[in-house]
Amino acid sequence: MTYMNKNGFIASSVILGTLIMTVGCSAVKKDSSGLEYDPEVRKSQEVVHEVGGLSSRVLEILAIKGKTTEAGPSVGPCDASGDESRKYRNVRHPWSMYGVENGALEKGMENLHNALPQQGWKVVKYGKDSSRNRNLEIMAVHLETHTQLEATWMKGLDGHAPLIEITLYSRCYEEKS
Repeated sequence: MTYMNKNGFIASSVILGTLIMTVGCSAVKKDSSGLEYDPEVRKSQEVVHEVGGLSSRVLEILAIKGKTTEAGPSVGPCDASGDESRKYRNVRHPWSMYGVENGALEKGMENLHNALPQQGWKVVKYGKDSSRNRNLEIMAVHLETHTQLEATWMKGLDGHAPLIEITLYSRCYEEKS
């Protein structure tokens, strides 16, 4: 299973599996869906609201007065290897914070790293990514919902404007009719 963030970076099942094992998920199993847990039966609107609320809280924690991209959470097929019928869904919410200097973005990442555990998140990675620019990255899992967070501070060393890229992913679920 792979997930692709909005810039085309792929997070493999190894990373996602590590996140699941790190939080001690009691529902870990391998079934016909190809997932390592039993997807819950849920209404998409409920999951969109849940991920959107967590995303709004992440924005508050950053405490940066900058610009954000406008796209909201969206429902799509879950990329489960055993799901040929495409019955499983997940919600993604990618967005970016930009229009401020690196000093403010650095402070925002520090705020995020320090406050996530008090907000019910387990930080599973905090450090530089493997890119040439060695961008600072935070990966976390919300302990109650199992929503995953990827936050990357791109300093703009490659000539682009500096920004923080945020993506939240829900767990895969089966649409409730």
